[in-house]
Amino acid sequence: MAPIYDCSVDSELLSGMRLARSAIGRGELVVIPTDTVYGVAADAFSPAAVQRLLDAKGRGRQSPPPVLVPGIPTLAALAESVPPEVDALVRAFWPGGLTIVLPAAPSLVWDLGETRGTVALRMPQDTIALELLSETGPLAVSSANLTGRPAARTAAEAEGMLGDSIAVYLDGGEAGASYERVEGKDSSSTIVDATALASGAGKLRILRHGVISADQLREVVGDALETDDAHETDDAHETDDAPASAPTDS
Repeated sequence: MAPIYDCSVDSELLSGMRLARSAIGRGELVVIPTDTVYGVAADAFSPAAVQRLLDAKGRGRQSPPPVLVPGIPTLAALAESVPPEVDALVRAFWPGGLTIVLPAAPSLVWDLGETRGTVALRMPQDTIALELLSETGPLAVSSANLTGRPAARTAAEAEGMLGDSIAVYLDGGEAGASYERVEGKDSSSTIVDATALASGAGKLRILRHGVISADQLREVVGDALETDDAHETDDAHETDDAPASAPTDS
């Protein structure tokens, strides 16, 4: 059975982080807490590791995982372009529960699946996740659940679904505690598609309503955000990481 490390205990935190770094370097999978839900993390630049992540969840290449990043400067390195409105959003809501879909930088050498040339990026607000990201670089991270089941809010829930497909579990307590829980509302990140805005062909649109509300987004970008309800969507990126009934990522 894969070990679960209680990160509230200093000795377990040190051991767990060291083993998690090593596992990522070997192309294995690690379960980590984020500020929204628990996620399964893999080296974003290892096609074999990303495929292992998809296999563990029971997903196909048509649902590529989002990529978590350690800081705002990484956004410009991974995206082909960053419109001013997107820059304003990430400065307002990163680190935090906002995922942005942008055209991927053409120079990237990775294979996340059938992305159609885009990448979904987020900087999480969780000290354990950010520390690991600072040491590994960008990680492909999908919610810690089997497809069709709710995303794990604890390391034990993740282990109950994913078992030995994971090399290391980092237990950071209950995920999502910093956000207000609303019955029927997705507890994962809000996903905003900025590809049309980046190309000059349209506005920002919400692909999934999550912990950041449309009103909060509109306070930052005004009418650059479409007024339509979230599209449950033909977008290339995985959107099923929290409640099974709603499209999500971590």
